[in-house]
Amino acid sequence: MACQRAPVEPAFQYSSDASSRTGLTALVDGVLLGNEAGAVVRLDREGRPVWTTRLGREVAVAPVLAGDSVIVGTVVGELACLSLQDGKERWRLGGEPPVLTPPVVDDAGHTVFLVAPDGAVHALAVDSGQARWKRPAPRAPGQASPAQAPAESLEPQVSVAPALRAAPVLLEGVLVVPLGSGLWALDARSGEPRWSKPVTDVVGLDSERDTVFVATRPGRLLALSVKDGSTRWEQRFADGVTGPPARALGALWVGVGPASLVGLSTAEGREVARVALPSPLVGRVQVGLEDLLLVPTSGREGRLVALKAPGWTPAFTVRADTPLRTRPVVRGPLVFVLGLDGRVLAWRLRVPPPA
Repeated sequence: MACQRAPVEPAFQYSSDASSRTGLTALVDGVLLGNEAGAVVRLDREGRPVWTTRLGREVAVAPVLAGDSVIVGTVVGELACLSLQDGKERWRLGGEPPVLTPPVVDDAGHTVFLVAPDGAVHALAVDSGQARWKRPAPRAPGQASPAQAPAESLEPQVSVAPALRAAPVLLEGVLVVPLGSGLWALDARSGEPRWSKPVTDVVGLDSERDTVFVATRPGRLLALSVKDGSTRWEQRFADGVTGPPARALGALWVGVGPASLVGLSTAEGREVARVALPSPLVGRVQVGLEDLLLVPTSGREGRLVALKAPGWTPAFTVRADTPLRTRPVVRGPLVFVLGLDGRVLAWRLRVPPPA
């Protein structure tokens, strides 16, 4: 009898020498990451560093691509534009708000949008860092103005692991931003408000065509029209939501408490799958080898669970020995994950032989 090869084998490990919570930014030939020591690292497919740029203070959210540039910010309010090719600095801004929300870049790669901790939204030119527009934090009716609201110091947030916020999404010229006052849709060219919804405690957004999917920690999952914010469907989970929604393999997937993965129809919100996990999903799922759903789990063992479509039965599980809290990156047969300890681990998936 021929020896059957394992469905997955280790490809490499790389340590960035500091803890990281940024997640990985996918490149055609590798990945980017940042860490709490302020390093930004580009790795190739073999796990070799292409370049490292040191910003000096923690990079808490993933660098974002804008053409041949990389936009990256720190928790003390420095924003830099780096060359994707060699990591050299093209411009840097100081005195900005702490970068605790992942930046978003338009499809043309000309404008980067940033959300400040106080809810103000900035649009900057990618090539120069100059402001295109800035909107103060929008307020819901009856909400106190900044002058009336209790003062809140940012210093404790900077010194002890500041809390990260869900990233905005940009579609059809509308920037949808989750803020403390609710969910706001802004015109991407001017920053003018289009609509708002009293949806708070958002853990993540995703989008499809003209629909925005919104998950909240207390357990609401909504599909909203990007045009006017009207609700297309809503689901509620009594045990709360543990992580952001993600579209994959024809469904919308979300982590549900205490440790389950739930798949829903994007058109109707109807539940189509439910799978128990070894520990909660706090990141996003990813697709590997066409019909595998890769699920990173956040327990200390950091298990990456692979489920096979269409029945969502376990195909294999690999252990990272560090919590996996961000989305894997897939490049062909290679799967990259970032552990909380700052290690990038990669495995090579094998196509199973025909039955």
